Amino acid sequence: MKKFWIAPIKGYQYISKILPANCRYYPTCSEYAKWQFEFNVPHQALWKSSLRILRCNQLFAGGIDYPLIHYTPPKTSALRISNANYGKMKILYWLVPKNKNQFYILKDFDGTYTPGTT
Repeated sequence: MKKFWIAPIKGYQYISKILPANCRYYPTCSEYAKWQFEFNVPHQALWKSSLRILRCNQLFAGGIDYPLIHYTPPKTSALRISNANYGKMKILYWLVPKNKNQFYILKDFDGTYTPGTT
């Protein structure tokens, strides 16, 4: 179901590469919407993306505005089982905590993480 919502956004991003950049925020509004649809239910992602697009004008300052999601982390015992393989892991996003169950989504552009290194 996520692909249904993300496909038009990817199409817009492909076409918008031809046009000059004009989004007042980082990440861009289309990237923000894509991340929202990847991490939230569709009605909530549509609402948050619409509000973001409405804020993308001359009346607002713009700047850095990472998507905020509600997420309950798994228990630590589940993390040990899933991370038993200590090789290289492909990291797409980092979840940075804001408070107990709210996290900011940050994209990892490198894409790899080796445990034990800085």
